Amino acid sequence: MCNPNIVKISEHPQLSETAANWFHAKWGIPLEAYTESINVCVEQKNAVPQWYVVLEGDNIIGGCGVIENDFHNRKDLTPNVCAVYVEEAYRCQGIAGKLLQFVCDDMKERGIPTLYLLTDHTSFYERYQWEFLCMVQGDGEEEPSRMYIHQEALL
Repeated sequence: MCNPNIVKISEHPQLSETAANWFHAKWGIPLEAYTESINVCVEQKNAVPQWYVVLEGDNIIGGCGVIENDFHNRKDLTPNVCAVYVEEAYRCQGIAGKLLQFVCDDMKERGIPTLYLLTDHTSFYERYQWEFLCMVQGDGEEEPSRMYIHQEALL
């Protein structure tokens, strides 16, 4: 069992290039897209975009981002948690759940209590208090995908 450390790229800019390469390798989205979004996260200090990685030692074993729109037609459903990934060897250890809760807590602290997530998974996110909202059309996709919502009450 590993002892994962979840970090905000905005607070660890030295991880920017490594993180961009890692996300690119996992999802096949052009490296430039990740590099640009992560640079905005680090340089502009806006609430969105944000990027997070899970470290074990110096190795990235998981991560995700929060962006305005995760390549779908419902521009009103924003911001979106995206690129959620945990390395296969580290799955089924609760890392994704901890990462998702960390992101939700961080965004709530930034004044954003409602997040959306586009996925093809049918039951995974329900374990972590995400609720199915509707089907949306992903850019360039033939079939619609599932949109989930997670809401935290602001105190």
